[in-house]
Amino acid sequence: MQFTKMHGAGNDYVYVNAFQETLPADIPELARRISDRHFGVGGDGLILIAPSSVGDARMRMYNADGSESEMCGNGLRCVAKYVYDHGICQQPTLRIETGAGVLSVDLEVQGGKVQRVRVNMGEPILEAAKIPTQLEGHPVVNAPLAVGGRELLATCVSMGNPHCVIFVDELNDALVHGIGPLIENDPRFPKRVNVEFVKIESPRRVFQRTWERGSGETLACGTGASAVCVAGVLSGRTERRLQVQLLGGELELEWRAEDNHVLMLGPATEVFTGTWPMDG
Repeated sequence: MQFTKMHGAGNDYVYVNAFQETLPADIPELARRISDRHFGVGGDGLILIAPSSVGDARMRMYNADGSESEMCGNGLRCVAKYVYDHGICQQPTLRIETGAGVLSVDLEVQGGKVQRVRVNMGEPILEAAKIPTQLEGHPVVNAPLAVGGRELLATCVSMGNPHCVIFVDELNDALVHGIGPLIENDPRFPKRVNVEFVKIESPRRVFQRTWERGSGETLACGTGASAVCVAGVLSGRTERRLQVQLLGGELELEWRAEDNHVLMLGPATEVFTGTWPMDG
């Protein structure tokens, strides 16, 4: 089975062209094995690029633990780049079907290759039951969250997948690796949750580290950066246009007042291709 390794600001996945490749019956097991950074290709998960009846292609994403997730903003940018660069559909605007619906992406093309992608991430979901979370608030903004002996304030947003945004004075491993997995698996988040720890530099620029549901810490998270943009506005900490610095690079976000949509602009990079043994 042919695969392609790609990343968006360091958020790396193994991509398989399901237009052409024959896939094994147990996709979650494939995701676990191929994502292993010691015994497999290595990545934050597996993403299938498949035919769609409602868009130019369909994205199906699996975390490194084999669980299927609704959406990944960095992954979506890479899917769009693959679809264009590999000739599946070469239009300046693509429609990609995801678990969070059909999303529109605009491509910045140089020398016949996609360099950056702007994704219309759609409208944030702020109703607690739909995120889902059992934390109180309508919306859930600065909700008290006691976990791991710490008293935190959480703002919760879904961008098709659930996010818990925690604004902090300092970013460190004790928070991300110690508190992140506790929040991910906290029973107040019935479907688990992605956790963003955010330090504010200014109302227009923040630093973000993400503990990603099913994958652990990742170098970037596009839906997480989108959720941070929304959470910053809701909590009065940031403006609607925001630069988000992640461990793997920078994303540009905007939560538009006129239509309530979140836009994300960032890079997409193809690293290498290879062959995965079907019995591997």
